[in-house]
Amino acid sequence: MASETNTGEIKRGPIERWVAKAIKNPDRAYRSMFYTVTIFFLFTTLFPFYWLLVLALTPENRLYQANLLPAGFTPETFIRVFEVIPFHRYMFNSIFLALMTTAIVLLLASLAGYVFGRLDFPGKSIMMLLILAISYFPPAAFFLPLWRLFNGQIVPGIELYNTPGAMILPFSALFMPLSIFVLTTFYGQIPDGLEDAARVEGTTRLGALFRVIMPLSAPGVATAGVLTFIAVYNEFFFSFLMNNGQPGNWAPIVGGLLQLQRAGQFEATFSVMAAGSIIAVLPVAILVVIAQEKIVSGMTAGALKE
Repeated sequence: MASETNTGEIKRGPIERWVAKAIKNPDRAYRSMFYTVTIFFLFTTLFPFYWLLVLALTPENRLYQANLLPAGFTPETFIRVFEVIPFHRYMFNSIFLALMTTAIVLLLASLAGYVFGRLDFPGKSIMMLLILAISYFPPAAFFLPLWRLFNGQIVPGIELYNTPGAMILPFSALFMPLSIFVLTTFYGQIPDGLEDAARVEGTTRLGALFRVIMPLSAPGVATAGVLTFIAVYNEFFFSFLMNNGQPGNWAPIVGGLLQLQRAGQFEATFSVMAAGSIIAVLPVAILVVIAQEKIVSGMTAGALKE
């Protein structure tokens, strides 16, 4: 506690001195809080990946000796991932499914975002709330009817199980509401005069959307695309249940990681499984690093209304 000296000055402890300085200079407190939260977030999120790297680099016979540093150095473990199973095919399947879903979502969400952002019609707010409500439903709520549909039990002749359609269609429905919301916000900020000028030149509404609105809303389109790609790449529920886990039947990266786990009894090891997990994360990590500026600018620009 603070005490008063003979000279009348208050003698403060280190915490009290820091608080007094923070009151005089609030930016100091904000910076301290920011650094504290950032360090805590980085530690809690990056430490699991660091531990996977430690396990991947540690020889199998020395795994129980590993601590914060690898008990050895075996980088060839990352090569064994592709020798135990065709891991590259699983990665290709995931990237293909994510790209196809992103293309479908951006196309349909752009059309819906144009309607909700630039046109006025009765019930627009209610319809937007209903669309956003879809994203709050758990995927399990849609599984049973989709399972029966994709196995030809509802419509004979339609069998999409073990095909890309069995995953792309649910992915598109689940991740489209967020993209519609993001693009509605961006498309609604484009001045009407720019679209009117394009319409005077003979461009249709659809042409104005793709030639004027979308190029001017590039940060929003990039944000919606990147978020959709990451969500599809990381999706587990339908990725696991809509195929039999074989790479030839379009099983995504989830199936590859599970195959590594099942093969661990005979060929794969904990080190190989850790290396496979790190390799699986790399495409998304690279995408985030490349597109981080677009994501940040898209999020901040979408929050402002001019």
